[in-house]
Amino acid sequence: MLLSTPSQIIENLTTGVVAVDRELVVCVVNPAAEMVFDSSAKQMIGQSVARFWADIEPLLRETLRSGHSFTRRGARLPLLGRDAHVDLTVTALMGAAGHGVDGLALEIHVVDRLRRLAHDEEIVDHHQAQRLVVQGLAHEIKNPLGGLRGAAQLLERQLGAGEREYTRVIIREADRLQALVDRLSGPTRPTRKTAVNIHQVFEHVRSLLLAEVGPGIRLQRDYDPSLPEIAADPDQLVQAVLNLVRNSVQAMRGAGTIRLRSRIERQFTIGQRRHRQVLRAEVEDDGPGVPPSLRETLFYPMVTGRADGTGLGLSIAQDIVRRHDGLIEYQSQPGRTVFTLFLPFEVKT
Repeated sequence: MLLSTPSQIIENLTTGVVAVDRELVVCVVNPAAEMVFDSSAKQMIGQSVARFWADIEPLLRETLRSGHSFTRRGARLPLLGRDAHVDLTVTALMGAAGHGVDGLALEIHVVDRLRRLAHDEEIVDHHQAQRLVVQGLAHEIKNPLGGLRGAAQLLERQLGAGEREYTRVIIREADRLQALVDRLSGPTRPTRKTAVNIHQVFEHVRSLLLAEVGPGIRLQRDYDPSLPEIAADPDQLVQAVLNLVRNSVQAMRGAGTIRLRSRIERQFTIGQRRHRQVLRAEVEDDGPGVPPSLRETLFYPMVTGRADGTGLGLSIAQDIVRRHDGLIEYQSQPGRTVFTLFLPFEVKT
């Protein structure tokens, strides 16, 4: 006895499946294919496949003519602002009694996804190890720092007014180091999750930035209003998004456009767990991009490309998102850098 119908099986495949008729008009799209093309089935069905993948049209027409299926490894799939590489299998769908080809079935397996999963696991492992080292170091620094500040306060009481300038320097620098250590340690209070609308977070961050940036920075919205709420700590999530947006502002040096975008991602894996749906929240800028020398260590604490930077903003943002069982990734090239927060909709039990 079958537990699922053929259509249910196709819906739950992690391989993208697209069916087209003899005119190469899309007839069937499963959720995995929606994710590959970053388009909904409603947008794709009834359209020519050439609208979404023009380079493959000649091969599909040859398959319609010959009826011979084929597989292409590492095929280039141009998408908005980036290229994906996929393994493509095209199968001819024969008509009744084998009379001619009625259409084609395209199976699309994203090769980049496997590379992403391996890279994500490496990011998570490195980040967890770094946080343990940093938190241990912060604990070791806090104790003598507090003693140093206390001793300076006691000494200040015994000095004349003209000599207190030196103890005040010690106290001020001790306070500055204490603040730096606290920032290195990341959020100290427990994560308090409630139902959060990502667009409210975006709008709060946007209002904060509009008060900070000059007229040369434009903040644009591209929201999917149908997204459900997520379980998150609103204050921590605001901090994570604010760190990403400020990073973009600093990279653009006073002129450019930042886009805040929200979408849904289906059948997405974070770490070792596959989620039916996750939130994809993006911060995109048209700045110069991440320098090649920083790309492998960008989320490490104290790593920065600016002389006046602390290198903590992205590290803290990653730490906050990891506390929410999510992950931050980025893609960067001159003129387009996108930081993406992936957060699961379902509550982890």
